[in-house]
Amino acid sequence: MTTLNEVAAHAGVTPATVSNVLRNRGRVGAATRERVLHAVKELGYRPHLAARALAEGRAPTFALMVSSIANPFYPEFTLAAERAARTSGHFLIVCNTNDDQETGRAYLEQIAGTLSEGVLVTNAELVFDDLRATAERGTPVVLCMWERPDDPPGLPCVAVDFRLAGALAAQHLLDLGHTRVGALVGSKSSHDDQSPFGIHGARRDGFVERFNAAGNARIVAEFICEADTIRGGYDAARQLLKAHPEVTALYATNDLPALGAMHAAADMGLSVPDDLSVVGITDIQLARESRPALSTVAVPTEEAARMAVDLLRELIDRAPRASRGNPDTTGTPPMRVTSAPVMVPRASTAPPRTPDQRTRSSLRKR
Repeated sequence: MTTLNEVAAHAGVTPATVSNVLRNRGRVGAATRERVLHAVKELGYRPHLAARALAEGRAPTFALMVSSIANPFYPEFTLAAERAARTSGHFLIVCNTNDDQETGRAYLEQIAGTLSEGVLVTNAELVFDDLRATAERGTPVVLCMWERPDDPPGLPCVAVDFRLAGALAAQHLLDLGHTRVGALVGSKSSHDDQSPFGIHGARRDGFVERFNAAGNARIVAEFICEADTIRGGYDAARQLLKAHPEVTALYATNDLPALGAMHAAADMGLSVPDDLSVVGITDIQLARESRPALSTVAVPTEEAARMAVDLLRELIDRAPRASRGNPDTTGTPPMRVTSAPVMVPRASTAPPRTPDQRTRSSLRKR
């Protein structure tokens, strides 16, 4: 098996230069870089990641904690985070907690600081104290999709203004002329009293505040989804529409429940958007591919992933290992805010029909 020293000797450089080329660090001239890469290819050299971690006291990987890999948002976020991590010579370990607190804690205890140099956390089922304890042990932690930029979590984070996202969805429905709407709000975690995440409060608050400010419009009903899934949205939408058939539009704090709401409307004989408009938040790939395509508020997923990786690298590079990521020793934890969410109107929303139009449509369906 070829060693780093053998590559260095073959290329006529020091082992440190080979290491810098392979990790894309330091200043190495173009000619030297090309010579090193040629030697690596010719000798068939492959870095030994475990040996590198032992020698340098740092792992060449980042851990990404996700709630459920079955939720299509997380693979999309993971792809963007993986691309960003590779630019710094790191690999990405994806840790799927499956919405289970104990699984998340086990990942933190076994991987953070050993197999991974830092931890990226999306909306995983993790207790805030566990995240803080991980940071205090010397492994940086970055929250990737913090939903309230006006309320810092006490840990390094990348924030997305989800309150604005909710407001944009409300304004879209108001601009179309909807005055009687229903809301499907994301499921409540069983550990919300301890977790920095939980129910989609910012998304819900932004929508409610903007809609109520219109004066002549009102939110007829709000239903909590049992899960942030298509099925969860389907069940909640059926309940809401049966109890309040007068609503002309539904807002969901997540795209998956919004898609479920469209399925429920179809099963109840309602046409989207003629009889019922539906709008969500996130803009996952399924939102673009559904029929009708889902109107939604697009959040900067790729930008948030890239910013989170960059922030994690900053924490690793700028502090001694004993204090990396520890909010008590590095001052106020940094927060980066992404660009603003953007409303993306598609085919699932339209102006509401007049009562007379709805009556004629109902008679035709009979």
